[in-house]
Amino acid sequence: MIFKIFWILRGLVYKPFFGKYGLPSYIGKPIFIGNFKRIFIGKRVRIFPGARVEVVDKNSSIVFEDNISIGQNLHIISGAGQELKIGRNTTFSANVFVTNIDHQYDEINKHILEQLLVSAKTHIGENCFIGYGVVIQAGTILGKQCIVGANAVVRGHFPDYCVIVGVPARIVKRYDDKSGVWKKTDKEGNFLEESLSDGREWRYCENRRKCFAI
Repeated sequence: MIFKIFWILRGLVYKPFFGKYGLPSYIGKPIFIGNFKRIFIGKRVRIFPGARVEVVDKNSSIVFEDNISIGQNLHIISGAGQELKIGRNTTFSANVFVTNIDHQYDEINKHILEQLLVSAKTHIGENCFIGYGVVIQAGTILGKQCIVGANAVVRGHFPDYCVIVGVPARIVKRYDDKSGVWKKTDKEGNFLEESLSDGREWRYCENRRKCFAI
């Protein structure tokens, strides 16, 4: 694709300004990049156009590990002395927002943007998939291979290998090591019993599909 050649060339122009810029990576035309030296991009990171990537102070940072794919119109912001890290092999769909800071609102009749920032550790684990339009709020920790459904609003800690959906986001499935399948859960992530109306339970065959009940 010819347009990607231009994105690669743009990345080479930007490379000296970033804290780190691994190759081969590319970046489509961004809307805004703030504090280049505090942004660290690993190898094979692909960022589509329309990104707004900003670090609001010299003690904060954003780290993109290796082999990350980012859809168009990403908005990611880090501040208040925190590192915001995106784990390797992770994929973002379009229109995703990620932050590790919030504005306080305690003072009445004072502009929100003039009030103090509060921060919380925010980290996206490796091999995650972040669906279209997801908002990841400050204080969110996603484990390995978490799948986040479209338009979810996420805050909190989520374990490895889970499916997260909704507003506010909750766990609906987790990978079960014992059976080797993804199984439904309650909102706390506890596996639900899969029973038939006559009391029998499903068992799993070697191909990891439900095949009979006892």
